[in-house]
Amino acid sequence: MTACTRFAIATAVILAAAITGCGGAPATEGTPLPPVKLQAASLEEGFTSMERLVEAARKEGSLNVVGLSRDWVNYGEVIDAFSDEYGIEVHELEPGASGRRAIEAAGHLKPDVFDLSLEVAVAEAASLAPYKVRGWQDLPDHLKDHSGTWYAAYGGYLSIGYDARRVAAPASYADLLKPGHGVWLPGDPRRNAAAFGAVMTASLRGGRADAARGVRFFDDLAAAGNLATGGRPPSVVLDWDFLNAARAAGRPEAGGPDWKVAIPGDAVIASYYVQAVSATAPHPAAARLWQEFLFSDRGQNLFLKGYARPVRMEAMRMAGTLDAELAARLPATKARPVVLTVPETDAAKAVIMREWDRDAG
Repeated sequence: MTACTRFAIATAVILAAAITGCGGAPATEGTPLPPVKLQAASLEEGFTSMERLVEAARKEGSLNVVGLSRDWVNYGEVIDAFSDEYGIEVHELEPGASGRRAIEAAGHLKPDVFDLSLEVAVAEAASLAPYKVRGWQDLPDHLKDHSGTWYAAYGGYLSIGYDARRVAAPASYADLLKPGHGVWLPGDPRRNAAAFGAVMTASLRGGRADAARGVRFFDDLAAAGNLATGGRPPSVVLDWDFLNAARAAGRPEAGGPDWKVAIPGDAVIASYYVQAVSATAPHPAAARLWQEFLFSDRGQNLFLKGYARPVRMEAMRMAGTLDAELAARLPATKARPVVLTVPETDAAKAVIMREWDRDAG
């Protein structure tokens, strides 16, 4: 065999391998993509790319959200940004509805997505469709359901908002027992999540919560005359830090208080709100695109703009995608966040239901 013959054979083999993809089926640019699966549990499984998800969502044209007040953690801007970016009309149903109400009214409101407390999400998991967003690995294990039916998007720490013109910065909850403090709870801890968080944060010792100890602390506050009741203007408000920080940002008004926010101690109760797709979503692609938007860097920074703590905060900080200027506005703290499990919450609520003064709150 001559050298020319050997060269010709080798060239033919190389060309054949290139055409067949090394023994596989012929590779052509016209190979059809797999069909879209609107009920898929991940982007890769259902749409293969964000471009195809966006295309499917735009064909649906609408998204139904429920219980999203526009002034809650910057949801107004979140909704508008999503609608503007993708050209999808967002129908805002019952903005003041609680997560429980949203679930109960789903049959006739027909929402595509939910914003829920951890308790409601766990209890109503059968009403939710699994979908794991991109960046799933960034979400802490204790803040997501491993099947993907729900996962936290943002949250906050229980904080002490105070009028710096009237009281000194509290170094501990014990400081609230000192004369001159008028402490306001945002509701009854048997029914209000922030008030419940305040009782449980006051109960923490060494990072461990004790509901009975928290109730006793508020009994002591009442005995000292330091609970703000009967229209008495409070000097202290116990609430989530994203709400107290928003109050501080809007002040001082003319003649108004000089509002500051403190998160003292070595531990603090944290609460996160979770997102989920409805199992009966009328716009399943738009619902999944909404989740991808909320957990994108842009969506997470929009929550941060509303003083909430985005769930991907640490991962974004490490990647350099966290808005550092917005993050610097959050109340500073060295306290370790404590997220109560559902059983721990249920047990604590049973104690508070039994021991809280029935005439209080």
